[in-house]
Amino acid sequence: IEHYYSKNCPDDVFRFLYKEYEKKLRIADKIDFDDMLIMCYDLLTARNDILKAWQNKYRYILVDEFQDINRIQYEIVKMLAKPDNNLFIVGDDDQSIYGFRGAKPGIMKDFMQDYPEAKRILLDINYRSNAHIVKGALRVIGHNKDRYEKKIQPFREAQETVHVQETLDPLDESKYILKEIQKYMKKGVDLKQ
Repeated sequence: IEHYYSKNCPDDVFRFLYKEYEKKLRIADKIDFDDMLIMCYDLLTARNDILKAWQNKYRYILVDEFQDINRIQYEIVKMLAKPDNNLFIVGDDDQSIYGFRGAKPGIMKDFMQDYPEAKRILLDINYRSNAHIVKGALRVIGHNKDRYEKKIQPFREAQETVHVQETLDPLDESKYILKEIQKYMKKGVDLKQ
């Protein structure tokens, strides 16, 4: 705890809350996500026999949503993959959403440095969204500096243009959404849409 600082509350409040949280976990005989990762890493580091058993059990490892991996998860995967390093990762550095729990999409670039023999295959056709959405998303994503450069092509033709609506606050936003839903209902659009 001495190495952690909160951006959102005073230091003494953060330390009190953290210690109380840890105390409640221990009393309940529970661990949280971070504990699980740290304990796994510590076990595999300390007990070579256990590490070897898991390495022998899983000769091939696939990690999906790799953009949401954090540093300790990556270190565990690297340990488990040895000595054959039969890793297959799938991810999109532009779609990382778990930064709040330590995900680092830059680890994808580390992967290519850690495994220089790895081959990178770009899936460059977006089958989900229409052309307006894909092009709009690429304009936003293009501002990210630490990412792989990619050219994504839409499979679906352009339909309605992308509409951006600014609202004052969550209440204003919910009122706007309600009005939009009501407009679509009057046009006869099925609510499932």
